[in-house]
Amino acid sequence: MSAPSSPPGRGAGESGGGLPVPVPAAVVGDDKVLAAAQHIVKSLATSKNAADDMIRILSGFDHRLSSITSDLFPSPAPAPADDSDPKAAADREAPDAAAASLAAFDAAEQLIHLWDTTPEALVFEAPEDDAAHYLAAVDVAVDHLAASSPAVSGRAGVAVQLAMARLEDELRHLMLRHAVPLDASGLFCSLRRLSLGSMDDLDTSSEFDPATPHSQDGVAGNNPFDDHVFDLVRPDAVDELRAIADRMVRAGYASELAQVYCAVRRDLLDGCLNVLGVERLSIDEVQHVEWKQLNDKMKKWVHGVKTVVRSLLTGERRLCDQVLAASDDLRDECFVESTKGCIMQIRNFGDAVAVCTRSPEKLSRILDMYEALAEVIPELKGLFFGSYGDDVIHDLEGVLERLGDAVKGTLLEFGKVLQQESSRRPMMAGEIHPMTRYVMNYLRLLVVYSDSLDTLLDDSGAGDVDHNALHNGTDEDEEYLKSLTPLGRRMVKLISYLEANLDEKSKLYEDAALQCIFSMNNTLYIVQKVKDSELGRILGDHWIRRRRGKIRQNSKSYLRVSWTRVLSYLRDDGHGSSGSGSFGSSGSSSSRIKEKIKNFNLAFDEIYRSQTLWKVPDPQLREELKISISENVIPAYRAFTGRYGSLVDSGRNSGKYIKYTPEDLENHLSDLFEGSPGAANHSRRR
Repeated sequence: MSAPSSPPGRGAGESGGGLPVPVPAAVVGDDKVLAAAQHIVKSLATSKNAADDMIRILSGFDHRLSSITSDLFPSPAPAPADDSDPKAAADREAPDAAAASLAAFDAAEQLIHLWDTTPEALVFEAPEDDAAHYLAAVDVAVDHLAASSPAVSGRAGVAVQLAMARLEDELRHLMLRHAVPLDASGLFCSLRRLSLGSMDDLDTSSEFDPATPHSQDGVAGNNPFDDHVFDLVRPDAVDELRAIADRMVRAGYASELAQVYCAVRRDLLDGCLNVLGVERLSIDEVQHVEWKQLNDKMKKWVHGVKTVVRSLLTGERRLCDQVLAASDDLRDECFVESTKGCIMQIRNFGDAVAVCTRSPEKLSRILDMYEALAEVIPELKGLFFGSYGDDVIHDLEGVLERLGDAVKGTLLEFGKVLQQESSRRPMMAGEIHPMTRYVMNYLRLLVVYSDSLDTLLDDSGAGDVDHNALHNGTDEDEEYLKSLTPLGRRMVKLISYLEANLDEKSKLYEDAALQCIFSMNNTLYIVQKVKDSELGRILGDHWIRRRRGKIRQNSKSYLRVSWTRVLSYLRDDGHGSSGSGSFGSSGSSSSRIKEKIKNFNLAFDEIYRSQTLWKVPDPQLREELKISISENVIPAYRAFTGRYGSLVDSGRNSGKYIKYTPEDLENHLSDLFEGSPGAANHSRRR
């Protein structure tokens, strides 16, 4: 249905200072009445000579308005003007002004009732003048709510009630029609330069699963955001929304205004959260989501929180301030009420995650959530004011605290997992244990969150680090621990749990030499992961020196355990004659030499067969071990065979007992710790 017709435009015969001249006589019927009413209402607020203009306009219409003129403005008896008496002049003008005001109300009332007969039509979709005329009519009706005449005030109350019902519908329609559509890419546009530290690159190829006992601003940069506040409603509609809101507040319909405004804005903001992938989930639902899905939801929550606060809520605050400018209390109340759904959805998911079963893989994501919320809470304090906003901030600070507790609890749980992990399957080649890889990659990536972790962690429990296992328990070590940050102390503690567990795992090897190789491999891996990351800064040189000392000690232990017996066969036992060395030239001496060489060959072959299968992944450590072995074995072998070789391997027996030359031994030693049979190593070299 079309809206009521607009008033005719101003023609060449319009007066310059007051109301328009009478509408031409050709305009007939109800349209003529409406046009007159619209002109009256529109001009009342601007004309300084409203009464005179009203009389002139009304008298120019047909009998329906002419009678109003004669009734409202009877011709006064001629009287001499007395311009010298201001009171007399005012007394003469008062009836005229009252009559003009009543006439204006009659016209405004008629306009309001006429629009009420066309509920399908919308004032703000009609030509522009219609909206201005209707708002002016509402102003007139509101002004007459306090009229001295009960009859007029009652009629004004009815007219205002009808007008407010229409304005509610108009407000709802305008906000929905002019809402700016947002998609995920648009909502994320302010976050494209954000770089979050996370544990996505955690070594998941490891067989170690810390979740079962038998088996990461950290934001880079100071301000990485492209600040962008969305216009949530098209700017050309804001003035119209404010005009409606102003009338509703002035008429005493602030609560109805708030109800309509908040319902529309709340639904639209909730829809934006859905676009961002921030779902409405209960605690029970979150508890039962598989980790892969929960991980994805937590990432979306992190981005969603920042987008909601920095784009949506900031834009919503601006919209409230613009549209609801008539009342400070109302705009604060409506902002809180409109955004309540968003805030509750953010809060509920954060709380659900905070009470989830604690497992190491969740720690990075919980820290991301903690840091995201910690970042935006100061910004939220700038959006939520006074008593209405205090509860919101208090609730979110509670979520932040619970997420922080979850972080601390998860770290404690991680420490228990390290202490209780009891897999009994040794690494066959003595190489780096999967647990070592997992834990060190895990700790390295936690350093991304060092600022937050230093804030969250206190010294409780830091004193139970096993100093004997960790250091030497000296005064220097005590001072070292005191110099560390809270995170540094917790890292020392967690690594001590790992080292203690590795020491237990080394005992699974029956070969004491392989125990040393296993210990060296894992300790060196730990040192390298610390040294090549921010862990080195946190733990410091003192910690690294202690670990390198442990590697040297294991290297010496390996040489003693593995090669002492071999070298014993090359030792001079002092039972020979002076003529041909210590062994002399008797048959018994020759037999003893042959026995020693035979035993040496057997012992060396045994070591060669087993230790070529052992693995030392680090090339520098592997070469250092080979050099240490060569420096101990080759000179002793060369001296022994040079001194006694001719007694047992000469003539027809050449090569029968002396199986290796010193060069052969050197080549064989180069095959050790490669993790494959010696023959295969020779093939590769060839």
